[in-house]
Amino acid sequence: MDKHNQLHVIFGTGPLAKAVMHELVKNGKTIRMVNRSGKAEVPVGVEVVGADANNPQDTRQVCRGAEVVYQCAQPGYAHWPDQFPALQASILEGAAANGARLVVAENLYMYGEVDGPISEDLPYNAHTRKGRTRAQMSEALLAAHHAGKVRVAIGRASDFFGPEVLGSAAGDRVFYSMLAGKPAQVAGNIDALHTYTFIHDFGRALVVLGERDEALGQAWHVPNAETLTTRQFLSTAFELAGYPPKFSSMGRLMLRIGGLFIPEAGEMVEMMYEFEKPFVVDSSSYTRTFGEGATPIKDALLQTLDWFRIRPEKGGKDLPSPVAG
Repeated sequence: MDKHNQLHVIFGTGPLAKAVMHELVKNGKTIRMVNRSGKAEVPVGVEVVGADANNPQDTRQVCRGAEVVYQCAQPGYAHWPDQFPALQASILEGAAANGARLVVAENLYMYGEVDGPISEDLPYNAHTRKGRTRAQMSEALLAAHHAGKVRVAIGRASDFFGPEVLGSAAGDRVFYSMLAGKPAQVAGNIDALHTYTFIHDFGRALVVLGERDEALGQAWHVPNAETLTTRQFLSTAFELAGYPPKFSSMGRLMLRIGGLFIPEAGEMVEMMYEFEKPFVVDSSSYTRTFGEGATPIKDALLQTLDWFRIRPEKGGKDLPSPVAG
């Protein structure tokens, strides 16, 4: 197969999977996206197939002929500990059986609470259920790589925002409210520094990791623009949207109450440490190695606002779910 047209398989059709897909489309790649239904809104020429990613027989089949496989799928937030490891292990089997590179999207839960910048050389010190799950899954990926079973590269991002991003700490309940001139609903201490990752930067970085041999066998923090406080980040967005900044902040108590009715809200409580103290991500290793920077904050926010502005709200989650952080 011509190198330009080698098959790239993406598990998932959510915002990150689509960010990867759009980057691959720009690069002229042949793309297959995988979800349960076999349906998704994608450009002409992008194949979408239905499969059960929990079934290694299915993943081996849909990865046939793949040069690179991107793991952007996840179970429901409340089911991470009991479902996520098996899902990812099945996708790993599909990539390994076909000799494909496996690029995996991760968040930063495995490090636990950190004082100071969060860099890739920190130990895994998770104290939460979902953090321990992330650590276990990451260790399994790297063990498979070092055993020669599959070639793995990992890209890690903070809470992301951007086109298509709804259920995030900086998702629908922030931007739809903002564009209506209402208070943006946020979690924790809005005056603490917090790194946010633009979804297109995450997608572009995962494609780079799939192309470069030096990416293999380790985890990389994908590029982020300068870290601001949540208040500064959203005030900039309000300014670009043409409204004065307004905020409505939720704490642990409100999330616990919400969790009585919405499981995802209750699942956020153990991760609230990320929003109560500075949460600053160091992505300099990636930038030094691959020469790729992040989209400037204002440019990223303008793209985000444009996307939300032309897509009327269909009703979002009652509380944001920072599953990417």
